[in-house]
Amino acid sequence: MIGKAFQQLRDAGVLGINNRNAEYIMRCNPRSRYPLVDNKVLTKELARQYGIPTPVLFHVIKNHGSMKNLKTMLEGIKEFVVKPASGSGGSGIILITERTEKVFLTQSGKAVALEYLGYHISDILSGIFSLQGQEDHAIIESLIHPDQVFSAVTYQGVPDVRIIVYRGVPVMAMVRLPTKDSDGKANLHRGAIGAGIKLVTGHTITAVHKSQIVTHHPDTGNPVSGLKVPHWDTMLSIAALATDMTDLCYVGVDIVIDRDRGPVLLEMNARPGLAIQMANKGGLLKRLESVDAAPAEIFTTPEKRIAWAKENL
Repeated sequence: MIGKAFQQLRDAGVLGINNRNAEYIMRCNPRSRYPLVDNKVLTKELARQYGIPTPVLFHVIKNHGSMKNLKTMLEGIKEFVVKPASGSGGSGIILITERTEKVFLTQSGKAVALEYLGYHISDILSGIFSLQGQEDHAIIESLIHPDQVFSAVTYQGVPDVRIIVYRGVPVMAMVRLPTKDSDGKANLHRGAIGAGIKLVTGHTITAVHKSQIVTHHPDTGNPVSGLKVPHWDTMLSIAALATDMTDLCYVGVDIVIDRDRGPVLLEMNARPGLAIQMANKGGLLKRLESVDAAPAEIFTTPEKRIAWAKENL
């Protein structure tokens, strides 16, 4: 029975975690290049060299000794994000949307004091939220003001678009929509919705929520399919550059749409999850194999890789 079920998944082109790890992550992604995506400060610097916009970096706090200057660092900054440089899955991120003379207000409306932020940053520096549990740096960066295109299917927070890229070719995409369950964070494992996106048009299709196919947002009640993602070609271009930037040939690229700046690269992931297949009602494996069988000439430029993906995937 198990063998039959496995063969059915294989026939459907579903990529499993073991196959992903062995055939694509371990084989394709040089470990020496992981820091370029695991460390958000390095990612920002790399993106700057390629002319790709990222959230504005205000400060990087590298050690506990710098904490004494936190009050001065935050002077004149009314809204900002505090996050670990090497965090993942949305852990350790605080969004400050407003401040008064005495307190800071988080995205959910919670009032926190400067001391609270100091304790939280100390936890970040200690590595509580880092990928490897090692000492980390804390980033203070600009707050994203999301484009209103997804406002009807978002509970607080900032939706983002995840694009899986293989050998420089965008192969699958979804928009991650925050919910009440996810506490406004766009992470599927926290309870956000993932809605698949057609590569050729940029329209949303099927959606998944807690491993179940859904048609409407659980909090707003609005349908999640049929939405047109703005700046879609620009987002595909950013994703297609991921391989050129990092020398990683299998990577997840996370992009947010700021209402003023347009597409902004949030981060990259050398170990992207597989739930995106449910969001698209399709398997990754066949698409990856199609890329491997593609003519060599498509790999010469990002534009050719994108054009091929739209026509063939």
